[in-house]
Amino acid sequence: MPRPNPYRALFAVPGARAFTAGNLMARLPMGMFSVSAVVMIAGTRGSYALAGAVTATGLAATALVAPWTARLVDRYGQARIAVPATLVAVLGSLALVVCVRRGAPDWTLFAAYAATATTPNTGGMSRARWNHLFRGDPAALHTANSFEQAADELCFMLGPVLAAFLCGTFFPEAGTLTGAVLLVTGTLVFAAQRATEPPPRPGTAAGPSPLRAPGIMPLLVCCLALGAVFGATEVVTIAFADTRGHAAAAGVVLALQAAGSCAAGLTFGTLRPMGPAARRHPWSVAAMTVLLTLPLLAAAVAGSLPLLAGALLVAGMATAPTMVTTMALVQERTPEGRLNEGMTLAVTGLLGGIACGSAAGGWITDHVSPAAGYGIPVLAAATALLISLAAVRRPVPHKPGQDRPDPAESRASH
Repeated sequence: MPRPNPYRALFAVPGARAFTAGNLMARLPMGMFSVSAVVMIAGTRGSYALAGAVTATGLAATALVAPWTARLVDRYGQARIAVPATLVAVLGSLALVVCVRRGAPDWTLFAAYAATATTPNTGGMSRARWNHLFRGDPAALHTANSFEQAADELCFMLGPVLAAFLCGTFFPEAGTLTGAVLLVTGTLVFAAQRATEPPPRPGTAAGPSPLRAPGIMPLLVCCLALGAVFGATEVVTIAFADTRGHAAAAGVVLALQAAGSCAAGLTFGTLRPMGPAARRHPWSVAAMTVLLTLPLLAAAVAGSLPLLAGALLVAGMATAPTMVTTMALVQERTPEGRLNEGMTLAVTGLLGGIACGSAAGGWITDHVSPAAGYGIPVLAAATALLISLAAVRRPVPHKPGQDRPDPAESRASH
């Protein structure tokens, strides 16, 4: 049932508005950089294949580097690590601009974009702050996690649109340069809010690696499957709109899906879910699986782009509750002092899934049809559901050095 003004209480905490503003500013470029790089490289080098390969390399580098960056954040503190890591990443973006403008060899583009992998997981750091501020208050933490998921979707909606506008209206490098300025400014504002920063945990004070924590590996595999949903949906939707002669509308259609998730996330934050997160997880993934059949039917049976847009809007409403519940489980099961690393591993799983889903969706689109490609998200969600039913929902015994779930969660008062 709804709770009165939960977001007002959330941002009444001293420093919460300031670190949230900085975090949103730093998080927006995450939806800008890849689109900006593709437009910039393809526009100057005339090769979408090269542009796609460069961005894929950056994604692979991020999957390798991000957990190490997060581990340093946990060990030495957010401000001490996030600022220099951001500066290194921005130097990589600026190097990419210079290499593209000066006609440098192709290999330099890969090297420059790979350097951006040091970009810290600002969303994970923000969630870690909420977890620090509301430890022992599961209802408030649920609202905070819901807000963060809505913020993710908002940045996903606005980032690519802003990047395309800047690159198309001004010059091809405008998106990358603007993203770099936003990232540095936002990170500095976020890092300056030291009162809300979780205390660093040196190696001797932190718990074991999240990868060895009970119940984490099934969650990471589940994140991999959920990422495949998002990656396949994006590629297939672009292809479907192109085959209908409305390629420019693909961004709007995908933005509607993100809008549905954003609205659902904000609404979900005002509710009191019944039961612990482990029990709710399979239900949320099941709802996602069912709703993802709507785009498949709209594309395969009706073949209508407007109908597909409506179906994606509805299907997107299951995304936020699923991701909020998944991240809540990650927080519960990550050992003490390793929260940034645990959540970054979950994001890494999502990124890996996005890459796999994009590849699978592209293959089905080329060899069968774009409409058939919408079967990939359904299959990926069903796989996530089986994982959740088989492993994720199992109770996890408490171990020394691991956060103990709040008793209120077990009493279903959350």
